[in-house]
Amino acid sequence: MKKTRVIIMGAAGRDFHNFNTFYRDNEQYEVVAFTATQIPNIEGRKYPAELAGKLYPNGIDIYPESEIVDLIKKFEVDEVVFSYSDVPYDYVMSRSALVNAAGADFKVMGPRRTMLKSSKPVVAVCAVRTGCGKSQTTRRVIELLQAAGKKVVAIRHPMPYGDLVAQKVQRFEKLEDLDKYHCTIEEREEYEPHIVRGNVIYAGVDYEAILREAEKEADVIVWDGGNNDLPFYQPDLHITVVDPHRPGDELFYYPGEANLRMADVVVINKVDTADADDIRAVRESIYEVNPGAMIIEAASPIFVEDYHLIQGKRVLAVEDGPTLTHGEMTYGAAVVAAEKFGAAELVDPREYTVGTITETFQKYPEIGTLLPAMGYGDQQIKDLEETINRTDCDVVVIGTPIDLRKIIHINKPAVRVTYELQEIGKPDLNDALKKIL
Repeated sequence: MKKTRVIIMGAAGRDFHNFNTFYRDNEQYEVVAFTATQIPNIEGRKYPAELAGKLYPNGIDIYPESEIVDLIKKFEVDEVVFSYSDVPYDYVMSRSALVNAAGADFKVMGPRRTMLKSSKPVVAVCAVRTGCGKSQTTRRVIELLQAAGKKVVAIRHPMPYGDLVAQKVQRFEKLEDLDKYHCTIEEREEYEPHIVRGNVIYAGVDYEAILREAEKEADVIVWDGGNNDLPFYQPDLHITVVDPHRPGDELFYYPGEANLRMADVVVINKVDTADADDIRAVRESIYEVNPGAMIIEAASPIFVEDYHLIQGKRVLAVEDGPTLTHGEMTYGAAVVAAEKFGAAELVDPREYTVGTITETFQKYPEIGTLLPAMGYGDQQIKDLEETINRTDCDVVVIGTPIDLRKIIHINKPAVRVTYELQEIGKPDLNDALKKIL
């Protein structure tokens, strides 16, 4: 029987997982290519033979997504599988039109085909958009489970931007492990906050192999989601975080709405800084699509070191990169801190940018007068450092989840902003976790 010829459209995460769980050993299909977007320098590489299985002894080439039409024609492709996250519905359907016009079917995969079953209870923390507050919610969930005497292991959504074979299964317990695996800024932002709290966190490429290792040392697995993607593991408790600073997005971004509809618990975060009408609008969206979900209200208050250095000063606000780029937020913790503590002005970094940071602003012009802490590779980290040091400001306010001063040299005073989740009223996450405990 003729095999169905497939291209998987991705961004070095969900695409590899869909391949591993459904296509890798499936003799009805032939995956002829991956395409890549969002992440710099992923295209032009291969999904390696060591991970691709016996059907792909030469591995699978990764091409830029911009070549999708030519690839469909070149490989006589039957089916294109859309496999990345946090994009609006019109974006997804425009890709569908492109693929259909080239003659192929367009497909999005449901969770039943790709979720793996664990032998241990799984709590999944997901979101409707990048930047809703999954990370602090995950940390709070782990804190509560540990307080109840559970051995908890976190597994993070993939960010494999380096040697995929070496990154098949990664275990992080010490800060030195970040250097061992040559982690990017984006990876450090997700792993380091767990490590400094004494938590073990896994990540990598092959999420069944990762799960089986994590199960050996855990009473409970916590899935720490990425972007607004669906869980890779079948959850016993599914928590979805929503953001009233972006009301309406919970119903118009792929696959965030699916997370909202699937959730057992919905956390409305940032209620301390959001408009009351926007909180009400998000709550009405929850009632509309998932009226049975437990709703928890929460805040993410900021904690600022040396806040007196901000007052009256010209401030460069450095924020989490993905939240500003495909997350489309126009401010973060650094901007909030600058406003709260009386900065004289926010300095526009755009006239000082270099290299890949300049390219980031060209691709995402709506970012505005703050600096995304992009760092997908060594060159981008160097460009970030040079941009910060070239910027004419009095103080750098760092709103990223890690202390950038450990990664780059900053030639002017710098202040770090952190944030944690605090539930407001009842029900709270302790009530939600009763099912697990």
